[in-house]
Amino acid sequence: MTTTSDRQITTVVSDFLDAQKDAIVAQWAGSSFFRSVAQDSDQAAGDSAEVLRGVRRAIAAGQADNPGADGFNDLRSLLTALASQLDGNEGVSARTAVEVSELKQPLLRLWQEQADAELLTPGAVMLVGAVDTLRLVLVESALAAARDTLAIQREQLSELSTPVIKLWDGVLAIPLIGTLDSMRSQVATESLLQAIMTQQAKVAILDITGVPTVDTMVAQHLLKTAMAARLMGAECVISGIRPQIANTMVQLGIDLGEVATRARLADALAYALHRLGLQVGSSPAGPDVR
Repeated sequence: MTTTSDRQITTVVSDFLDAQKDAIVAQWAGSSFFRSVAQDSDQAAGDSAEVLRGVRRAIAAGQADNPGADGFNDLRSLLTALASQLDGNEGVSARTAVEVSELKQPLLRLWQEQADAELLTPGAVMLVGAVDTLRLVLVESALAAARDTLAIQREQLSELSTPVIKLWDGVLAIPLIGTLDSMRSQVATESLLQAIMTQQAKVAILDITGVPTVDTMVAQHLLKTAMAARLMGAECVISGIRPQIANTMVQLGIDLGEVATRARLADALAYALHRLGLQVGSSPAGPDVR
């Protein structure tokens, strides 16, 4: 097949989609794919017309098999929304992909009724290829949306798992629980620094009682957090260093330098109050802070 014949097929198929637009939209709007998500027939017709415009644009550009064609890129937002509604925001399913494939039948039926015998087969191949590319774009768009959703949820979980608590005026604490990865460490640092600024805290306690292990990465994170807090005028205290963790840090040669450490959160709070010039004492009515 020559280049000229390719262009001829492209032009003829594009003209066919223009001429049969109303018939195609009417049949697509009644298909399982569009009918399942549309609130009414007008929405189904509008969605199917937009999809047809994208497919026609890709074919006219000679890129029926290219998922990155402008015509298909125009449809990614719409296809992602349609797939999400079909699967309850859980991504695209095999059923959805099959329903997209069903869009071929109306196209091929109308094409067979209109096309010349010479262009019947190559035109059909082009239309089938365009719908297959449309299905691929649908899957890619839905998977990308699912990845974005998971990333957002993971960030939200990290924020929830690193709460900053006000223990006293000028004293904050952030209890760290579980394994610290790079994302959680970054979120914890940002949350603490933001709280130091908004509450004008003077002492920040990093409590690692709930951290099962401390390796070089975690130790470096704690040191960086302490240094950043110091630049903001607050002192960091690391509490919750259990015997096993202390032994591990010694074996790893980790030196926390000038950062104050305490075995328990209560000890760190007492240290923080002392730094603020407050004293904890006992009275007949119970503990008193002066």
